[in-house]
Amino acid sequence: MQSEQPLKVLILAAEIEPFVKVGGMAEIVGALPKALQALGHDVRLIMPRYRQVDEQHFQLSTILDSISVPMGNFKISASVREAEIGNHIPVYMIDAPRYFDRENIYGYTDDGERFILFCRAALEAVRSLDWSPDIVHCNDWHTGIVPNWLHTIYRSDDFFEHTASVYTIHNLAYQGIFGYRLLEVAGVAANGFVYPQIAELANVVDIMGRGILFADAVTTVSERYAQEILTPTFGEKLDHMLRSRRDRLFGILNGVDYQENNPTNNTFIHAPYDADSLEKRSENKAVLQEQAHLPVRPDVPLLAMISRLADQKGFDLLAQIIHPLLAQGVQFVLLGVGDQHYHEMFQKLAASYPDQVAIFLTFNTELAQRIYAGSDMLLMPSRFEPCGTNQMYAMRYGCVPIVRHVGGLADTVQEYNPHGSGGNGFVFQNYDAWEFFAAIVRALALYPFKDIWRTLQMRGMAADHSWHASALRYVEVYRNALEYHKTGK
Repeated sequence: MQSEQPLKVLILAAEIEPFVKVGGMAEIVGALPKALQALGHDVRLIMPRYRQVDEQHFQLSTILDSISVPMGNFKISASVREAEIGNHIPVYMIDAPRYFDRENIYGYTDDGERFILFCRAALEAVRSLDWSPDIVHCNDWHTGIVPNWLHTIYRSDDFFEHTASVYTIHNLAYQGIFGYRLLEVAGVAANGFVYPQIAELANVVDIMGRGILFADAVTTVSERYAQEILTPTFGEKLDHMLRSRRDRLFGILNGVDYQENNPTNNTFIHAPYDADSLEKRSENKAVLQEQAHLPVRPDVPLLAMISRLADQKGFDLLAQIIHPLLAQGVQFVLLGVGDQHYHEMFQKLAASYPDQVAIFLTFNTELAQRIYAGSDMLLMPSRFEPCGTNQMYAMRYGCVPIVRHVGGLADTVQEYNPHGSGGNGFVFQNYDAWEFFAAIVRALALYPFKDIWRTLQMRGMAADHSWHASALRYVEVYRNALEYHKTGK
């Protein structure tokens, strides 16, 4: 593989860490390019320039004063700024204030037009820079129109003639559904609607659906999720289309950044440690209990959740079992924001159980790492979970995951086997509150047996979920996409 030519890869995304982060995609898109570059590839990224991207902090420079971007019957002018991540990896930013100089990243009635503009400007920007990519790697619905364009309005364009598209689904639940007018803005109205066989989608524009349909290769963020989305249960009404493209669908587990999340050198935690000095975790637990205003008790199991507060993440299950769970005498720490009714539920719990429940209704990366380093178990009872990275971070810190057997959780966490040598956590199968409770009870029963618990922790800490392995898989998919593109199928 090493003898093959390096690839020129353009990655398009609506959000990229460290510039803007709303969801997990930003973290992934910020990390993958570094691993691809380490393999010898020429990687460049492109995103919108939002108000939130501080010009001085990120040292933005203007590289194109003005590019002309077709939008339906009009042309819009945008400029292109540049920043860097990692080892001088260029991040281009489409600067179109009318579309992106706003209070929030998403949530506007013209989101469809905003991201059509971004995608068209991205392609025109690399043309102006005379950098013709081998691969355009698109992420989630915001960039789903690009594979469609490469098969239509850019099909006979010499500059993009050899460019293949790869489309990554981070979360199939958000598809970018709009009305017919968006096809006119995007310049593909002549193609009309593309899936009349699906009743719910026959008369709407589903941008993610177009990405899936037209991309040379489609990926999603774990092997199990790639199988799950072929079924009506997880397919979000696109399972029929995904099954028709299953030969082009690849599951690649997200990696995690072990440089940023490493208990041996983490400056945010009280006492650094490794697998050979796990006893130091007790210091981190005590500091976390103090910060959470909980009694400092090393013997009490400390359970944690770090999550968006939404039904998808299993909070409806937790609501059913939280009182019997607290009756076991455990402590519970929550970090996250989300649905208001869950905010209220946890505020009441913290008031009723001040010695057992602590809540941080915010998101804070430093505090998250202290929670991984100080808590004993992490709960992830998700309804669906395309990949999930929290369970991987938790294991790195010697915090034992308790998860539902779904998506990337199933790919990374195996049930502890008391009669063998396997397992690194506790797992339940069905989306059922009492199955979830039973998994926690199994963990609590094992917790007093310190030698066994330590073995479980060490197994988790030894797992390699670094980006290197994932990047190798992406390169494989990129080369497949180029072959598919050449054949024109």
